[in-house]
Amino acid sequence: MHIDSLDHLVLTVASIPATVRFYTEALGMRAETFGQGRTALRFGDQKINLHEADREFEPKADRPTPGSGDFCFLTAVPLAEVLAHLEALDIPVLEGPVQRTGASALILSLYLRDPDGNLIEVSNILTPDPTADRR
Repeated sequence: MHIDSLDHLVLTVASIPATVRFYTEALGMRAETFGQGRTALRFGDQKINLHEADREFEPKADRPTPGSGDFCFLTAVPLAEVLAHLEALDIPVLEGPVQRTGASALILSLYLRDPDGNLIEVSNILTPDPTADRR
């Protein structure tokens, strides 16, 4: 068994419209409708499927809860531009820019919260990590 990549993840949210507005305006994702009226946020070759709390699709996580997510997105846009964009939208930055260790490289990161309180990290790749396992 060998996992190659992440196709999608599911995020449980209090309000799909508020979540779509945040992720499309603040982070530049695209909203799409699929299946029987389901909503997803698309970026690159990945997507986040949205479930509204207490109206989740089966099967689902054992205890789906809005605000329990903590994830990192990579961008080629310089963080100074990201900061200016977030400031223009009155979205507070909790921390950053700060250097962190990503999955395959050193990264420079900003931290913010979405409408449900999920912790969002937006990062630029700094240098490849020669010790990272890229299988």
